[in-house]
Amino acid sequence: MRTTRLILTNILLTTLFFLHADVRGVVLDEKGETIVGANVVWKGTSKGASTDLDGRFSLAVDESTDTLIVSYVSYKNDTLIAHDGEDLTIRLSGAVQLSNVDVAAKKVSLTKSRVSVFDTQTISGEELCKAACCNLAESFETNPSVDVAYSDAATGAKQIRLLGLSGQYVQIMTENIPNFRGISAPFGLNYIPGPWMESIQVSKGTSSVLNGYEALTGQINVEYKKPISEEKVAANVFVSSAARAEINANAAFTVNPYVSTGFLLHASDEFVEWDHNKDGFLDMPRVAQYNLIDRWYIKKGAYTGQIFARGLYETRKGGQIRTMENPYHVDIQTGRAELFMKNGYVFDPENGTSIGIITNATFHNQQSVYGHKEYNATQWNAYLNAIFQTSWTDMHKLSTGLSFNYDHYNEHLFANVINDTIRNEFVPGIFAEYTFNWNNKLILLGGLRADYHSTYGAFVTPRVNFKYNPCDFLHLRASVGMGHRAPNVLAENNNLLSSSRQLVIEDNLKMERAWNYGLSLTGYIPIAGRELTLSAECYYTDFLNQTVVDMDADPHKVLFYNLDGRSYALSAQAEATMEVFKGFTATLAYRYTDVKCTYQGVLREKPLTNRFKGLATISYQTPLKKWQFDFTAQFNGGGRLPDSYDVVDVDGNMTKKWNETFKPYTILNAQITKYFRTWSIYAGAENMTNFTQKNPIIDVTDPFGDNFDATMIWGPVHGYKVYVGMRWALTDWKS
Repeated sequence: MRTTRLILTNILLTTLFFLHADVRGVVLDEKGETIVGANVVWKGTSKGASTDLDGRFSLAVDESTDTLIVSYVSYKNDTLIAHDGEDLTIRLSGAVQLSNVDVAAKKVSLTKSRVSVFDTQTISGEELCKAACCNLAESFETNPSVDVAYSDAATGAKQIRLLGLSGQYVQIMTENIPNFRGISAPFGLNYIPGPWMESIQVSKGTSSVLNGYEALTGQINVEYKKPISEEKVAANVFVSSAARAEINANAAFTVNPYVSTGFLLHASDEFVEWDHNKDGFLDMPRVAQYNLIDRWYIKKGAYTGQIFARGLYETRKGGQIRTMENPYHVDIQTGRAELFMKNGYVFDPENGTSIGIITNATFHNQQSVYGHKEYNATQWNAYLNAIFQTSWTDMHKLSTGLSFNYDHYNEHLFANVINDTIRNEFVPGIFAEYTFNWNNKLILLGGLRADYHSTYGAFVTPRVNFKYNPCDFLHLRASVGMGHRAPNVLAENNNLLSSSRQLVIEDNLKMERAWNYGLSLTGYIPIAGRELTLSAECYYTDFLNQTVVDMDADPHKVLFYNLDGRSYALSAQAEATMEVFKGFTATLAYRYTDVKCTYQGVLREKPLTNRFKGLATISYQTPLKKWQFDFTAQFNGGGRLPDSYDVVDVDGNMTKKWNETFKPYTILNAQITKYFRTWSIYAGAENMTNFTQKNPIIDVTDPFGDNFDATMIWGPVHGYKVYVGMRWALTDWKS
């Protein structure tokens, strides 16, 4: 008995030692802003850590010393005594200056959170500046996880793919509010100008239940520039060889110590009709867009509030060159308005007890013509999310709340049949999420929500996320969870009207449901005073039900029906990133994708999906940030096209109307930036190999015939493009 007590006592003492054998803290600058990438090292050793995106660090105690050295480029080092179990707040001050020239640190521009339980990668504003980045659709050129491709050769619509699946399975959010659902989905990525974005967070796998049930493969959240940010006024002017010109501007004002406001403006147009392959169709539609945001930020004591208003108007003109007789034309006019309000109050700062209420209202109208077809639609949306959060120790946190979503759709389709649809959908829901956090070494998050859909009835959404750090430089994450979404066939697939195919929609389509399983491992390896980041991940999405889009059964039809069999997506990726020497950063990544679905009883590869993707990026910034050089190479794998049919060629032989596979191809992009004190100029080239998909439109000479099809796009339809632009920004109105 005595031996047993002794063993238990030793186990308890050992456990208590490991529970407290850490020093944690946050590193701030003189203004109280968190510093990302600051180095925290035990004096006289090589043991250290870097602060994460929240400016926080966690470091195991070293028995040989109790002295920490904290450093960051352009700031004076700080030395302090630290004891195990402490939670420190460290302020770096006294920015270093050389001959009155500010020495600026090169911030990490593409980072994976070291603290979050979710597999989340943040794309900073600096990363977005490495390419032209006209809008959200063009923000992933240097990102290995997200693919962006044209959905057809007539409208210029782009869709993203995450974990091998198209964009409707990714929850798009702006400032953590679900957005660009339903009618806005096909063109929503074009509605967010690149210079407006402060950052983008890409979360893979099942994410939090707090924001809804629709994320089947992940979430993409966009943070706009804010009135309280350091940047007070900025402008970006851009022009390209494709005759596209745009201007962006933003400004922030402090009304009083409690209230700030900001404006964001965007205007763009394409002035010339291009037809480089001489097929009579525009390579890209002419798009004109006008976009405005006004937002207010209120902070007084424990209360924080935000008001956000936005208006957008856009026109798209594509199809055949207008000088032709009786041309096939695509005309799309879009009007959109958004209004959201956020209100938060902290009752108990020590325990993080707070309540937040988010309300959002959206109006979206689209009037479109595709040759002799018309699709006109209007959507009203109202959204409410109320969240209560509290924690009773550092290890336990609870978030719970309720939500409500309302959609009103009014759709008119004039094609092979006339289809007028008016429907109302409302979804009330409740949710709860519990987080167990043991010193940021082991985090377990479990969430459950229950919703009732007015059309599909009640359903539940369980999700679990897990993170474990066996040591400081190795992070393991795992996730499993379910996602649901209601199909919006016409709204999400109206790009298919750019063909002569008939749309055949099965009655009683079910709600789409899928399980997603994920596993990722990230290692941070110190090499010669620098850090090599290695990551490997694998995600598997298994559909219980899916709305199948079948372009194989009949070359003149598109069938929409409920899944009867298996459908899955497997995505495996490896990535390496390192600052090889000061100012020079390189990234190498490779992803394998296997996506299959059951079509007419046969499990087949999903068409128009790349089997693999490789990415190589290099970025070099000269000392004192005078110049920056960026280069990106994308290696896109081949895949399958929808089934073709036999025709007789000019020699009288039987052949296929189109190839049933496409081959791998490579895209090269480059950009040079010259920095000045408050402004910079940049110039770049896209698709430097001038690769384009050959004959992207089927039966291009007879657009009103039975065989016309502009929807089988797997590669670029526009050749090389060069551009030049200027960025200007001030951090102080007095400047």
